[in-house]
Parts: sequence; structure tokens; C-alpha cells
Amino acid sequence: MVTERVEVAIVGGGLAGAALAAMLADAGRDVLVFERQPAWHWRACGVFASPAAVAELRRLGVEERTLTEASQPIPAMRVESQAGTAFRLTYGDDGSGRATAVGFDRSALDPAMLSIAVTRGARIRRGATVGSVELGDGATSGFGQRVRTTDGDMTEARLVVGADGIQSTVARAAGVARATRLPSRIGLTYHIGGDDRTSPDARMVVFPGGYCGIAPVPGGRVNVGIVLGGRHWRRALARQGASITARAIVGDLPRDAEAPEPWRLGPECEDVAGAWPLGHAVTRRAGNGWLLVGDAAGFLDPFTGEGIHRALVSARVAARAILAWLGGQHDGLPSYERAMRARFLAKDLVSHIVQLFLAWPALFEYAARRLASRPRARETMGLVMGDLVPASRALDPRFLVQLLSR
Repeated sequence: MVTERVEVAIVGGGLAGAALAAMLADAGRDVLVFERQPAWHWRACGVFASPAAVAELRRLGVEERTLTEASQPIPAMRVESQAGTAFRLTYGDDGSGRATAVGFDRSALDPAMLSIAVTRGARIRRGATVGSVELGDGATSGFGQRVRTTDGDMTEARLVVGADGIQSTVARAAGVARATRLPSRIGLTYHIGGDDRTSPDARMVVFPGGYCGIAPVPGGRVNVGIVLGGRHWRRALARQGASITARAIVGDLPRDAEAPEPWRLGPECEDVAGAWPLGHAVTRRAGNGWLLVGDAAGFLDPFTGEGIHRALVSARVAARAILAWLGGQHDGLPSYERAMRARFLAKDLVSHIVQLFLAWPALFEYAARRLASRPRARETMGLVMGDLVPASRALDPRFLVQLLSR
């Protein structure tokens, strides 16, 4: 039974879906967001974001008060190899007051983004789980796309947007979902309570078969993000479960000799949330009557902390393409594919290289030692990882010589 018709149906109310809904509604378009959770709750997602991601939120109209309350400044990320080599990536913060990276309280940021979308005229259907998506011919004059929820309702739309993460229903319906070429990995994440004495820096500690990120977030807490690969860790998870495995990994992390760590004694703030497989690829990001944003459009590398920035950029680029398409420009949706490829091709290549180094500990150690001893190379890498300069800088032969030569 058809319950309603809408110009744009967005499956998923996370940051990408909410941002896109806000921009389309602000342009006067009829937008409906399907969000399966009745209210916000913790799920496996990123909290570490570059200064460029904060700039995107400001561009979207997020108030400074909300940004202040929802984020914790992070001056640097300290990366530590298996052999103990450490270096500090500043993401462009040189101590002169320039914007820093941040750790977000997603329980504050995500609802704020949905509120902005509602204020601008978007409708949010909470507690609506999308069971299937049927894609038609994508004619702009008709409502050829169908979204069915598990409670039996059906919505017809001119365009369906997948903002539903790495298990995207829309990507599967379009037949474009693919496994990544990286080895299968599992992500675990949760928060630990601490206090204001916790170091403002984040840490990324590499260990055999995985890595663990510790990022401070508002309220004196830290977010723990763990990525695991290989049979050893799959067996450990099957035998012990996510909580015990995560607790053991955190307990084995080297002590930070440079800063207090009161969070080590803090309570777990929620159950450990997991994500598997930790990676998602698509052959296309858009087609007749459909489009993908955020992690649904491809998710590669949590080590580089790219997720939030990419989600927001994809929403901005998608909004421009969708408005053109709805206005009768048949090249609107293909233009989104081209723009996203141009924007992130170099960053994806850098991320693949980082993952290649992580898979070979000796290679990662070699690069870590050079970054630790070469400030200019370290600064460039931080700017690239922080999306503050084109990622092609890290692929420049001059940079590679500077980084890798003896």
C-alpha cells in the first residue's frame, strides 16, 4: 500500500543523511528521512574529526555553541608503532591558535544535525526500518522509486538516497555494493569515563593484527576505537566476546609516560559496539533515481580518521547534484560521481598505502622512524590526514623521497 509520495527519500539519519536533508529542505524540496532508531543510541561510528570537518559543520549552519558543547579540541594524534617508535601529527595546529582536530560527542552532534534538518523543513520518520528498496527507471517526471519499511508501509519517491552505512540497503538494491580489496577487519568502539586530567592528545597504538585509537571527547571521557584483523582476533572474539577482548587490548596498551591517564580506571559508559566487515566499496555512487552518501558511498580506512569529513563533503556535493537533477538537468547525478571521484581519489590512494604499511610491520616501522625524525615530512602528513591540503601532496615524489630515503 502506498502511504505517501515524496521528492527525495533518504534512508539513514546519521550525519550524512541529516546534512543532506537539511540542505535539500532549505532549497524548498520535499524530503523524508527514514531513521530506524526511535531515539539516539550509541553505535559503532567515528568521533575523531579533522579541522576540515568542523569547517563543514559551520558551513551547514551548526551553531558555535553546539560545536563547543559537542566537541573536545585535540591538538595532535600521537602514533605509536609496535616497536615503540612514536611521532605526533598536529593536523595543522602549530600552536598559533589555528583550528585543531576534535573528538565529537556523537550523542550531542547527531541529534543537533537532525534538528537542523527538521527546522529547515525536512521530515524525519523515526523508528522506521527500511526492509527493501525498489529502484525504477529514475525518470524525473515520475515517482519510480519505492521504499518499503518492515511494518508494511511504502513510500514512492523521485529519488532515493542511501545514507545507511556500510551495510547499505540502497547500495545492494542498486547492485553496486562490493567487498573492499583490504583484508577483512572488525571494529569495536565504546567510551570510558575519565576526568579533565586526561591528556588532550589522541593516541593511535599499532599492535600485532590491529590498532587502537584513544580520543578524548567532552565530559572527561575517552572514546576507544579498535580495529582487528586476522584469524587470531576472530578466534579471540568468538571465544571471549567483544567486551572482554576490548578490555584486554586496552589493558595491554603501553602506559603513556608523558601524560596522566585517569581514564584507565574509569567505568565503561556503554556496551562495546561492533562493526563488521569494517570496509565497504561500491562500483558507482549514483545512478538513475538513486545516490549514495557517507559510508554507504564507500568506507575504507578508520586509521586516517576520514569518515566524518567525507560524510559531510559527500552530502554537500550530493545536494548540489540532486537539486540540479530535480531541476531537469539530466547530468546532475552523474556529476556527483565525477565530483566525488575527483575529490577523494588521491585520499583513497593514500589510505590504501597507509593500510599497506600497517599490514607489513617492518615497513610501518621504517616509515614511523622517518616521520619521527623528519618534522617537515611529519607536518605534511598531518595536513594531508587532516584534509587541510590536497592528498596529492603525500603522493608527490619529493615528499616520498623526503619520507623514505635514508
